[in-house]
Amino acid sequence: MYIKNKFRSFSAILLIFILAVSFMLIGQGAHAENKESEVSIPIIMYHSLLYDKSLQNNYTVSPDLFENDLKYLRENGYNTITVKDLVDYVYSDKELKSKSVMLTFDDGYYNNYYYAYPLLKKYNYKAVISPIASMTEKFTKSGEISVTYGNMSISDIKEMVDAGYVEIQNHSYGMHTLKPRRGIEQKIGETLEKYTEVITEDITKAQNYFKNNADITPTCFVYPFGAKSNSTLEIIKKLGFVCTLTCTEKPNLITKNPDSLYELGRYRRDKSETMESLLSRINKDLEKQKR
Repeated sequence: MYIKNKFRSFSAILLIFILAVSFMLIGQGAHAENKESEVSIPIIMYHSLLYDKSLQNNYTVSPDLFENDLKYLRENGYNTITVKDLVDYVYSDKELKSKSVMLTFDDGYYNNYYYAYPLLKKYNYKAVISPIASMTEKFTKSGEISVTYGNMSISDIKEMVDAGYVEIQNHSYGMHTLKPRRGIEQKIGETLEKYTEVITEDITKAQNYFKNNADITPTCFVYPFGAKSNSTLEIIKKLGFVCTLTCTEKPNLITKNPDSLYELGRYRRDKSETMESLLSRINKDLEKQKR
């Protein structure tokens, strides 16, 4: 009886050991596969393009600078991608082009259509534009055109999307403001229920505007000013968005895990450095992150 019990104990220990090793090997295999599928994606954030130097600042650069950026990317073998390309990589196992970079424009200024769009066509590159939907609606209704302060109309947006050079994402309907709240941040003392109701109504209104007027359904939410609260992401996810873009300067590692598409970092483009130095800085940040 003693020998039989001892044998049973040994068998149980052996089984536990085998299971532990198996789980460890499976975990290592998954980790290796995950590492193998990691893709670094630099995302560059532009806003406005204007020639007038007196109007240039941290968020407004010359169209010439933008063209020089495109020249550099072309001469160095870079490929531009959209959110759809990232989603297809994660969800549909489609390949990403080598040396991929994403160019984004926030707010939907008319000068994006007037200056950036022709340059995208010239270099056969793509960009992601995230208009403030209420401003698109306002300038569509008024018919007013201004390269300096105006926003794109819905017909401008449809033209760029139909041509295949621009992808449209959601930047809120009318919450690109600093008051009564900063972007879509939760106000102090505001209940989660009320907060959810407010931002859901606004974001859904933007979704419906682009769907009803241009047959466009954004899949990514771009935080106005990069502002958000602890509960914001879960609300965004429940609204069906599979990606979010922040204004935080950090590198991005995309894997087959859908969560890797959320809270993506972007590097603001200003005139303080060349595209070469900016991409070098992003690569250095990536190396630090991997350590």
